[in-house]
Amino acid sequence: MAGKRPKPEEIVSKLRQVEVLQGQGMSIADAVRQIGVTQQTYYRWRKLYGGMGRDQLKRLKELEKENQRLRRAVSDLTLDKLILTEAAQGNF
Repeated sequence: MAGKRPKPEEIVSKLRQVEVLQGQGMSIADAVRQIGVTQQTYYRWRKLYGGMGRDQLKRLKELEKENQRLRRAVSDLTLDKLILTEAAQGNF
């Protein structure tokens, strides 16, 4: 049974915990085990969120939200354009 997914803020803090544990001389495998995730998950998180601070994470979320809004607007306008071109072809 899978648990709930951690929020990006929690992921960043867990990545920092692993960095601290590695600095104390612990191996990656032991550090990852201590935060309660698999090595595969750790490396995937590090690829996505590695080196990110909280302010950068907040900005990323804002940009993703704006990007989603703009995509929706473009798709609506494209649909309107297709409807108008079909209607214009029928008039002439």
